[in-house]
Amino acid sequence: MDDLTEKQKMLAGLEYYPSNKVLQKERAIAKKLCQQFNQHDLDDRKGSRNLIKELFGSYEGAWIEPSFYCDYGYNIKAGKNFYANHGLIILDAGPVEIGDDVMIGPSVLISTSTHPLDPEKRKKGIEIARPITIGNNVWIGMGAKILEGVVIGDNAVIAAGAVVNKDVVANSLVAGVPAKVIKNL
Repeated sequence: MDDLTEKQKMLAGLEYYPSNKVLQKERAIAKKLCQQFNQHDLDDRKGSRNLIKELFGSYEGAWIEPSFYCDYGYNIKAGKNFYANHGLIILDAGPVEIGDDVMIGPSVLISTSTHPLDPEKRKKGIEIARPITIGNNVWIGMGAKILEGVVIGDNAVIAAGAVVNKDVVANSLVAGVPAKVIKNL
């Protein structure tokens, strides 16, 4: 494992150093594209879409309201008819797959990144990234937080303010901190 680059470790879900110069450069590129997107003329929808298309790893058509922020962009795959309201943050050190017909409310955080429980490793600046998968026809309410390693099943609804730290089964409504199934849909 010592032969792997920090980027390869990050993408493999292993402990890695985000302070690595290659990763710093890639984050800077993504930040610049996010800044351009957030300051782009709102009447130029095609230009806004082109910036997201350049930023995302895979893009089948989406509308994202500014402001939007991400770490790398290339780890985000968005399906058809994806809509995100203002203030979406995606910390995409790990892959983030977003299905078709997904709606995300304002001020949502999706974070693949976490830190070790060991304080000595945290002091060294080590991170870990675990993928997040969001199924088709999912609605994520305002202010929700989706944490690393979570899979959200098709047709699920995440209530406003929920903190999702475990998988969400398809056709369910989850709410609370931590999020729990409230109702089967």
